[in-house]
Amino acid sequence: MPYLYQSSKPRPSALPGAARATHSSGKGYEELKQECLRRGVLFEDSDFPACNSSLFFSENPPIPFIWKRPGDIVKDPKFILGGATRTDICQGDLGDCWLLAAIASLTLNEKTLARVVPLDQKFGPDYAGIFHFQFWQHNEWLDVVIDDRLPTFKGRLVFLHSADLNEFWSALLEKAYAKLNGSYEALKGGSTIEAMEDFTGGIGEMYDVKAAPDNFYEILEKALKRGSMVGCSIDTSSAAESEARTPFGLIKGHAYSVTGIEEVSYRGQQVQLIRIRNPWGQVEWNGPWSDKMKFEDFKVHFDKVEICNLTPDALEDNTAHKWEVTIHQGSWVRGSTAGGCRNFLETFWTNPQIKLHLTEKDDGQDDCTFIAALMQKGRRKLKKLGAEMLTIGYSIYESPGRDGHLDKDFFRYHPSKARSKTYINLREVSNRFKLPPGDYILIPTTFEPHQEADFCLRIFSEKKAITEDLDENVAIDLPEPLHPTPSPEETEEEKQFRALFEQISGKDMEISAEELEYVLNAVLKKTKNIKFKNLSLISCRNIISLMDTSGNGKLEFSEFKVFWEKMKKWISIFLQFDFDKSGSMSSYELRGALKAAGYQLNNCLLQLIVLRYSDEQFQIEFDDFLNCLIRLENASRVFQALSVKNTEFINLNIGEFINLAMNI
Repeated sequence: MPYLYQSSKPRPSALPGAARATHSSGKGYEELKQECLRRGVLFEDSDFPACNSSLFFSENPPIPFIWKRPGDIVKDPKFILGGATRTDICQGDLGDCWLLAAIASLTLNEKTLARVVPLDQKFGPDYAGIFHFQFWQHNEWLDVVIDDRLPTFKGRLVFLHSADLNEFWSALLEKAYAKLNGSYEALKGGSTIEAMEDFTGGIGEMYDVKAAPDNFYEILEKALKRGSMVGCSIDTSSAAESEARTPFGLIKGHAYSVTGIEEVSYRGQQVQLIRIRNPWGQVEWNGPWSDKMKFEDFKVHFDKVEICNLTPDALEDNTAHKWEVTIHQGSWVRGSTAGGCRNFLETFWTNPQIKLHLTEKDDGQDDCTFIAALMQKGRRKLKKLGAEMLTIGYSIYESPGRDGHLDKDFFRYHPSKARSKTYINLREVSNRFKLPPGDYILIPTTFEPHQEADFCLRIFSEKKAITEDLDENVAIDLPEPLHPTPSPEETEEEKQFRALFEQISGKDMEISAEELEYVLNAVLKKTKNIKFKNLSLISCRNIISLMDTSGNGKLEFSEFKVFWEKMKKWISIFLQFDFDKSGSMSSYELRGALKAAGYQLNNCLLQLIVLRYSDEQFQIEFDDFLNCLIRLENASRVFQALSVKNTEFINLNIGEFINLAMNI
């Protein structure tokens, strides 16, 4: 699908109270419900219909599923029965155990649960067959409405269900999450932390316990003090090991919750303890310290820890040490901002660049702690279109202390200060860093160049951190326009032009666009080091529109002389950026080439120009480069003239005006 550039300027964190209605009708849950009650009908969701396309996109159902409402399955359906607990989460015939583990963790936090699952819903007198749930998506809370038709086989729910057959909140939650992601099949395979983030708006971290940092205990202690959701698990080496019980009463492949950590004095020594909860109950750790275990034992027996750090709005007011949060949205667009990783130096520098100001040290420390999380947006929903998770990561460089987008030479000669541990095809890549106070440049990238996606970059910092997008302000720096002036003695070049002009135009020394096309191509063919294709008639018409001062649609010799000086400069610039001397220039070099011509443009305008003027191989011929420059100069002149004559016009900035002009 085509991607359009999004500005990655920092944005405030989204608040759940402002959840956006997502139904295609534009109506919210309450309005849709009341409409059904007035009409005396049960809601049927046309956005997620009860049909196979809502179930699977790459296969047919293995058995004939029948969609039924809870009242058609049991006599007395309940939304929540006796509170939301872990026994409400029983896996069905769908590989989404990662989602179930997150839902189990959700039941441990009443405030978070009530935000995702509005608890005022029920089967009763005002039942209308409609329910709603709220999920976080890329710095926005969405309110997802569904009807309560659920897939069944032989009268039983096929997918997620409660141990109590009368209870339906968990099955309906799974359906709403499937709708959010396009289908039930889209939920196959994933990471618990992904769903935890969608339930909380938090930021995830994953740790390999055996390779955890030296201050891992401190990290967990701070996370729990901040109210973070913490889970842990034991790896399995094969499918046969799943559900296997260890001699110490632990279950492999299950997701456990970490609920407490503290240091106690025991027999004159300090002992670090950690408390772990099995959401499924039944079997427990039977080693030393019973319900609690020594932290050293924990590191021996467990393999993975997942932390979901919560945003300040998700926490109780008295929660200590809340994170500071900054969020950026952006895009990798083929041909302009999809530069790939540092392995591809020629294009790496064209990626979006975000400046990070670390000004305050951690309490009692010399460094500043922050978590950087890069998320690719909407890839699970795009599965049905064949999209896969891209391999993503980021690098962090020390800022050179100057403003503006950093160029290729900076990255050629400066190593990164820090970077994500690996490039990986997960929805989100996150890492924790400790760096000295100062200014840094963070470069989010895909591994390969030319890969398109929208992304969300989040910075969680212990102390206030300031971020800004290094997308350049639009600025024009052109020399004063030259005016035709008679020279006392013509140069040899001018004599040749005059002779050619007289030959083509006649005595009036004026040429049309067709005649200009002949003149320019004749001259360029004789010019050394130029491998351009012929200039087009359209280009010559555009040249006349730029240079014709009399308005007769023709070019006088004096006007042509002025244009030829521009032309020589533009040819020189093009040759400078045509690195392989092929006669065409990479679209990724366009930013530098236009800057050399006097145009400093932002990513949005660059993408617009690339879409208009580059070919499928992201190459720009000279004829297209020439047309681009002519159009930019015309737009700049018009803007300047209008700004002088009409002060109100200044409210439209140069970037907005050029955007309009380039779209005409």
